[in-house]
Amino acid sequence: MVSSLVIGAAFIAVYVGIQRDPQPLHLPVAVASEQLATAAQQGLGDKVTVTEVSSLEEGARMVRNGDAVAAVGLSSRSTLQVDYAGAKGLSESGAARALVHGLAAHAGLTVHEQDVVPLVKYDSRGLSAFYVVFGVTLASFVLAQGLTGAAGKVRLRHRLYAMGGFAVVIGVVAATIAGPVLGALNAPWIALAASLSLLSAAVAFTTKALGAWLGAAGIGLAVLALTTVGNAVSGATIGYDILPRWAQVISPILPPGAAFRAVNEFGYFDGSSAWSSLVVLAIWAIVGFGLVLVRSAVAGKRSTAAAASVQSEPVAVS
Repeated sequence: MVSSLVIGAAFIAVYVGIQRDPQPLHLPVAVASEQLATAAQQGLGDKVTVTEVSSLEEGARMVRNGDAVAAVGLSSRSTLQVDYAGAKGLSESGAARALVHGLAAHAGLTVHEQDVVPLVKYDSRGLSAFYVVFGVTLASFVLAQGLTGAAGKVRLRHRLYAMGGFAVVIGVVAATIAGPVLGALNAPWIALAASLSLLSAAVAFTTKALGAWLGAAGIGLAVLALTTVGNAVSGATIGYDILPRWAQVISPILPPGAAFRAVNEFGYFDGSSAWSSLVVLAIWAIVGFGLVLVRSAVAGKRSTAAAASVQSEPVAVS
């Protein structure tokens, strides 16, 4: 009961807490011209990280590559042009636009906006990636939890085969449904399937490892780290640059955050940053798998030692 209460309280605290009063923190913005860049940095402080570029076109390229949320430059004496990436999510792109509007109002300028990396038609709120990542995470956790409980009935290698096979299947199924069937995610199918399969393997093997080493407490820890905190700070519902500082630290290194970044990078940007996220997922999967094997080896040695001790005890003769 206590563990359930802790998990429920943590779920509410994290999900509601990060949405109470989200504020931009080092939001990456490309600004054309030194004078405008200086004004933006001084006026907005640590809410933005300003990169000075030679032209608005160069800034727009940064936006299309995912290196900036918005590019800002003067298109005329009285008009500020803003090229932004709607695919960064409504929270991040909305925050960038709001900051630019505030800056323009202070300077007496009008604003003209253009979404140069828009969300796909069937993902108008930008939440499809969150639901897909959450669904794969939850399904993989439930499988690993069930197989941990069946440790006395199912051999370890069969449990590992089941988790590995499931990771491939859920990755293919989720990618097919969200991609070609529903058109909600536009990442290349193979990249999407690979990202989601790695996510499943990372969650399942990590959950299995924690359960094997820590028992029920390990399963509870997996719920907190992977499904509760991991999904809340993934950057899918509240953009990464809008998250609190503590959440920005852990977001890229937890499986849901890494998976969301990979899916978004492959879908809307050049994909070059996605590979680091795939490495994070692979590390979680490999370390989890390794810890399961180590735990099995340790348990096997203990069983062998106990059996040898029993056999070596002298038999009393009556």
